[in-house]
Amino acid sequence: MTATAGYILAALLAAAIVFIGARFLVAPGIAAVGYGVPTDPNRSEVRAYLSVKGVRDIATGLFVAILLVDNATHLAGWVMLAATLIPIADAAIVLRHGGAKPIAYGVHGGTAVVLLLTAALLLVS
Repeated sequence: MTATAGYILAALLAAAIVFIGARFLVAPGIAAVGYGVPTDPNRSEVRAYLSVKGVRDIATGLFVAILLVDNATHLAGWVMLAATLIPIADAAIVLRHGGAKPIAYGVHGGTAVVLLLTAALLLVS
């Protein structure tokens, strides 16, 4: 039961981050607002960074999906635990650059909590 819950959460997180990454490629302005630090995606140098974030998000989701398909429960748990650093850093970046506090704490902080819970479920199974 614990592993199943962990797998479901991990799969949902993997799908969500792939979606978010795709959104940075397809609708970078909307994605930047959702991240918490709106910017001008019409500037080529800004769009380049938003594209980098999109590709990295997609790859991160695929890494988790590969582990789940391989049934690598404990390894997936460790990856989820390490990945917790990403939303924590994202929250700090949003706050440091005057972004939306509700997104920093709610979206990025909430994601960190869900990642920790998912890692715990996968590691104890």
